[in-house]
Amino acid sequence: MATAQRDYYDVLGLRRDADEGEIKKAFRALARQVHPDVSDAPDADERFKEVVEAYEVLSNSETRELYDRYGHAGLRSGGFNPTQFDFGNLADIFSAFFGDDLFAAARGRGADVAAEVDIVLEEAAKGVTRDVPFEVAVTCSRCSGQGMEPGTAVTTCPTCNGAGRIQHVSRSAFGEFIRTQGCPQCRGRGQLIEHPCERCGGAGQVVEERQLEVTIPPGIHDGQRIRLSGEGHSGLAGGRAGDVYVRVRVLPDPRFVREGDDVFSQVRLTMTQAALGARVSVPTLDGEEELEFGPGTQPGEVRVLRGRGMPVLQGFGRGDQRVLVNVVIPHQLTDEQRELLETIDRTSGDETYRRDEGFFEKLKSAFR
Repeated sequence: MATAQRDYYDVLGLRRDADEGEIKKAFRALARQVHPDVSDAPDADERFKEVVEAYEVLSNSETRELYDRYGHAGLRSGGFNPTQFDFGNLADIFSAFFGDDLFAAARGRGADVAAEVDIVLEEAAKGVTRDVPFEVAVTCSRCSGQGMEPGTAVTTCPTCNGAGRIQHVSRSAFGEFIRTQGCPQCRGRGQLIEHPCERCGGAGQVVEERQLEVTIPPGIHDGQRIRLSGEGHSGLAGGRAGDVYVRVRVLPDPRFVREGDDVFSQVRLTMTQAALGARVSVPTLDGEEELEFGPGTQPGEVRVLRGRGMPVLQGFGRGDQRVLVNVVIPHQLTDEQRELLETIDRTSGDETYRRDEGFFEKLKSAFR
């Protein structure tokens, strides 16, 4: 274990409270410095493995927590074994960054990028335009994606003779079987780069920060994604760029609960407001609105505001807003207030508290 005695945070030059973005950034910078394709140091291979191992531990929340609490001994007792990275060149690093094998196909389409944006419920109702930042692999401008220093040449891979793939033939009682796989020496390129590009380290691509303006349509639901075609990681050797998928998170709103295209809210009436009637302001997605509640308003009553809910995504019309009445009972009373209530109670009869037959139906309709 390469870093058995060295602190992982020191390896990456990080504070112990570094966030995920800082860990990724530190790893990327160090990997480009110490990778054997770039560094001439005699211990470059071991140093690179040390950096990768530190990143592998700190970028995973479970192993990081174990390491923070118990150190290297905790990792060993927890069964952690560092992955045996054997990166032929810096191209493999992009796979570690983005979780996709960007270089699995030498001439294939670029990989997709996942991004995320947070909006509030009112923005989801009206639609909004947001600038969304993300990291993307683009073609290296120094080597034009070739991966080699300008003015240098490549050599044909002796393992696959330039084919990029090798075949394994096995014989059995049932006949001859041929298995084809990508060449491990040239990584499917068919050529070997003797002088990797100084800017991209031979990967043919570099990572850049980008920001795109994304139009979020009215009525979008939490967790839905918006596709931006051709804005993802660039393809290799002229391959088409991937796409960007922006996941929209609609943040919870303490005033409303959304169910489909309908929204539910609550209005609090005091005991006297419910008994005598009142005009009360309630929140809607279009702003505050005053509602009239007549004398004898019962708890659980539902007021339906037609067409005041969420817009129908890629459709017409809007859902409804259902306002549930909650009658608030006082917790503390003065002597005078108590006497007044006792007087009301003595002078009340069955007609005063006429039974509301529709209470449970109203309550169920509010949550239907």
